Amino acid sequence: MLRNNRSAFMAALIERFNFLFGDEQYLRLFFKYRMGYPLKLDNPQTYSEKLNWLKLYDRNPFYTKLVDKYEVKNYVAEKAGVQYVIKTLGIWDKPEDIDWKTLPKQFVLKTTHGGGNSGVVVCKDKEKLDKDMTVSRLKVAMKQNLYKDSREWPYKNVPKRVIAEEYLEDEATKELRDYKFFCFDGKVEFLFIGSERQKPGEDVKFDFFDKDFKHLMLKQGHPNSKVLPDKPSRFEEMKVVAAKLSEGIPHVRVDLYEANGNVYFGEMTFYHFGGVVPFEPKDWDLKFGKMIALPQKR
Repeated sequence: MLRNNRSAFMAALIERFNFLFGDEQYLRLFFKYRMGYPLKLDNPQTYSEKLNWLKLYDRNPFYTKLVDKYEVKNYVAEKAGVQYVIKTLGIWDKPEDIDWKTLPKQFVLKTTHGGGNSGVVVCKDKEKLDKDMTVSRLKVAMKQNLYKDSREWPYKNVPKRVIAEEYLEDEATKELRDYKFFCFDGKVEFLFIGSERQKPGEDVKFDFFDKDFKHLMLKQGHPNSKVLPDKPSRFEEMKVVAAKLSEGIPHVRVDLYEANGNVYFGEMTFYHFGGVVPFEPKDWDLKFGKMIALPQKR
């Protein structure tokens, strides 16, 4: 326990003073104290090691468009189909510029450059929404910098904006579940489902599955659900969409939703959990890692 506390303290300290380090030095230090073993960049084997290798050596400028929650919509429409794109209701440079009068009763606000569900505001009733508090929350989220915090370089040049999207809710589950597909150059191998995100007093639940929807005895960052989520009715279609969107990319997580019999695109995540959240049990780190064929450095 003492060692774990010291490691957590050191990781927090390194993250706080991240500006003192170059990219590689920072990733090596942060990785060691978060994961409990040294980051091997000369011959990475685990999934976590390879994600951090990709941060440093697979710097395709096109990835910046794919992590931009507004710009990526055009890519999805062209690559998979416009029917998978959630309708955009508005886009603004600053939270203070949001035109509330143009928004319907229900909507979702989010920053275009954010990650980890930061800067997401779900509004189910505009009349009850505390607009001042919402603006304040979004102003804080606008300061998020994933490049600085975890060297996720595609976010470095994403314009910081706020978008409003159509509100979606599945009538059967009364929520909008995330179906997050781990893709490797056009091939889907795993996914996890995020549920109970909006349930008061409950931690979000993550359940991992293989590509055939077999539940995996695996945890990472969050507990499993007590009752396993059902297989989505459009599961095979989801896999086709995720595969199309990930073609030509060594590894990316494609996040999709299913609501009322329709499939929708959420976002593309290049560095799942920043590559610094341990797997339980640890051997899954290596199993996931074997799926990534590292490209040439660039």
